[in-house]
Amino acid sequence: MTGQQDEMERTLGQLAADAIHDISSMMRSEIELAKAEIGADAKRTGLGAATFVVAGVFAFLALILLLISAAYGLVAAGLAPWLSFLIVAGVLLVLGAVLTLVGKSSIGKLKGKPERTIKSAQDTIAAIRTRRS
Repeated sequence: MTGQQDEMERTLGQLAADAIHDISSMMRSEIELAKAEIGADAKRTGLGAATFVVAGVFAFLALILLLISAAYGLVAAGLAPWLSFLIVAGVLLVLGAVLTLVGKSSIGKLKGKPERTIKSAQDTIAAIRTRRS
């Protein structure tokens, strides 16, 4: 009986070692999946931030045009100088506002959490629970 008992203990030890190895592998896989999802969100955040930068450039150009127009004056097509300045500045400010909304929309689509990783972990837990039953 001692020989059989040693064999059973060794088998139980091997099973425990295999279980620990499998759990470790699953955890590493879940971490890699989370990294991949967060990386994708980071790229989208960068694109949204770049759109905000472009919007800022247009707003800055509007300011430059306003200053140059004030310095030199603009009289064309019979419009009063103030009306000419207002039209040019207004068009650039509208473009800046549109780009700001596009950037906000892009950032608003971010998930903020690794949904596939959470789902995968929940599925793993459910599978372990069903095996125990």
